[in-house]
Amino acid sequence: MTEDPVLIVGGGVVGLSAAHYLTAAGVAVEVAERSSLASGASWGNAGWVCLSHSTPVPAPGVARYGLRSLGRPESPLYIRPSVDPRFLTWLWRLWRNSGETTFQRGYAALAELNRPTFDLYDELAEAGVDTALERPGLVHAFLSESEARHHLHVQKAMAAGRYEVPDDIVMGDDAHKLDPALSPEVRAAYLVRGEGVLDPRRLVESLGKVVRKGGGRIHEHVAVTGFRTSGGRVAAVRTSTGEFACRAVVIAAGMWTPRLLRMLGLRLAMQAGKGYSFTVDLDPAPRHSLYLGDRRIVASRIGGTTRLAGTMELSGDDRRLNWQRIVAIARGSRRYLGDWFDDQDDLPRLIRDPWVGGRPLLPDGLPIIDRLPGHDNVFLATGHGMLGVTLGPATGRALADFLLSGRRPEVLAPFTFRR
Repeated sequence: MTEDPVLIVGGGVVGLSAAHYLTAAGVAVEVAERSSLASGASWGNAGWVCLSHSTPVPAPGVARYGLRSLGRPESPLYIRPSVDPRFLTWLWRLWRNSGETTFQRGYAALAELNRPTFDLYDELAEAGVDTALERPGLVHAFLSESEARHHLHVQKAMAAGRYEVPDDIVMGDDAHKLDPALSPEVRAAYLVRGEGVLDPRRLVESLGKVVRKGGGRIHEHVAVTGFRTSGGRVAAVRTSTGEFACRAVVIAAGMWTPRLLRMLGLRLAMQAGKGYSFTVDLDPAPRHSLYLGDRRIVASRIGGTTRLAGTMELSGDDRRLNWQRIVAIARGSRRYLGDWFDDQDDLPRLIRDPWVGGRPLLPDGLPIIDRLPGHDNVFLATGHGMLGVTLGPATGRALADFLLSGRRPEVLAPFTFRR
């Protein structure tokens, strides 16, 4: 008799990475994706694969910065006022987790999980995944010398030898020459070598092909509607197209995760950190990934074009695109990238693929990668925030090891459900 498959709920980078490592181990796998592959947070993000920006969102000072954004929709971090007690409780917990000690502990946990990332991407390419990963490095650009020195000082302390950081910044007229896309208004900058970028949609679609080639089955436009449990285990998953018997379940459903967990009698404090992006043809185009100083805007070279992305909007999981946030990114980029548009009324003609995505955020900024309490064969991989592309392969491999061995890998100790 053939053993029932592992059912993975969610067809993003994290879910498909887990599916790949399981099929590579000879395990039967089914993937249920409520929409189409690469349609969620894996579609329009910046595509960064990096070590230097893999940090928890609740950093020291973030709560104060967020309070200053109230009533300012153009702010890089925007919190829409709300009286929802669940949202207010989540914000309070975010503030509680933004202290220096908690931040450093969370950063160290993410850095350890992230340690094999580039090796894992090399292995995915060897397995036939079209990662299209490039490693042009990441230029941090600033309008003032003092801001650049502050960021470099903080980054040196955080790097702690895990990745290469330059000794000093580049100043004056030499700063904007680090990348041809930068304008002369950039007066200080530095380059972190070896950081990567890829096309996230291309990655997800190729992961799906490799999973299918390995024997996995992927069901798109299939929504989970419930679970059939027996003796503390899930025996089958109910979906919009029928019931799937399973030996285990992996929930990697991003912002849909809390709804699924409620079906299992569990609650999860998660908010959507809405990010925005769009594509534009810049002349000249950047040669590196770019981080645009205090505007917290990123520019990625993807498929011959430039993707500008940014903002963290905490306004609930409504998935509505706020055009004002797109305009804020465009306006914020001009001093760094030059006057690539004359008036904001020109933007609908110049930009393509405006996108908004809800990045799943937990109040401590760390993902959950764990077995669910009270459910022996249900595993959870969610809450990666802005780091899904970077941490997807490492999460998928560690979770597959956990599921197959029954023993939690040491690297997952900080990412438990109850912490």
